[in-house]
Amino acid sequence: MAGLSTKELQSALRSCPSLHSAGTFSTRAFDGIARHASKRRIRCSAETGSGATTLLMSHLSEHHWVFALDDGNGSVANVKQSSLLRADHVEFVEGPTQCTLPRFHFTEKLQFALIDGPHAYPFPDLEYYYLYPHLELDSLLVIDDIHIRSVQNLFRFLCSDRMFRLEEVIGSTAIFSRTAAPVFDPHGDGWWLQGYNRKLLSRYTWKETVRNLLPGRMRRLASHYRYHWGRGRRRWQIVITSPGDREMAGGAGEVTRGHGICRSAGAFPPLGSCAA
Repeated sequence: MAGLSTKELQSALRSCPSLHSAGTFSTRAFDGIARHASKRRIRCSAETGSGATTLLMSHLSEHHWVFALDDGNGSVANVKQSSLLRADHVEFVEGPTQCTLPRFHFTEKLQFALIDGPHAYPFPDLEYYYLYPHLELDSLLVIDDIHIRSVQNLFRFLCSDRMFRLEEVIGSTAIFSRTAAPVFDPHGDGWWLQGYNRKLLSRYTWKETVRNLLPGRMRRLASHYRYHWGRGRRRWQIVITSPGDREMAGGAGEVTRGHGICRSAGAFPPLGSCAA
């Protein structure tokens, strides 16, 4: 495993709780990431957030970028102090990823990327935007905490996108690999080309869908009658003539309860006028 022995891996797993007070990967997820990553030669890698995976990637990657903000939770400080860290393989870019990633210039393609920074919307999507163009063919993309709705949205998008293939879901951690599909233009639009957008939300489009199922002549007839029916409907009036305001049970201003008789007068268009 590129210099990381089984004993060292087990030691890293035992040290997980002390690395990051805000939470860390489960043992199964950590082992799954190590299993997939160790099958590849990783020249360059990146992750948002810091913890046990930083120690792992310091052994598996020739150069690993870490975009993280300690913010008092020990995610950076504890990793830097760990004896398991191969510091010469890791470069920390400290600060909010919302600021550091847009300013950073990647000089090499990535064979591994992990998104585990701020989870509030739209920050997981923002991190994805600045990382995905740099992922090499067959590289790994890992996203953690897919049980959180904002991250789940990204997970569902990736599952539908041609650029990625879902390799494994371990607990709340998803592991994808990069396919041979072309890189989606990060400066264009083309939303209709993305698998996630291929199927529109039916609650907004069902009327158009039903309309398109009708033959052309029937669509024109339906449109004609709907127009005239709508015009006629606006001229219809119904006026309550009895009881009057002062005749309501209990006096004026109160609502009649129970059963009673109501008289009304209406003004309707002539019979057949709706089809005129």
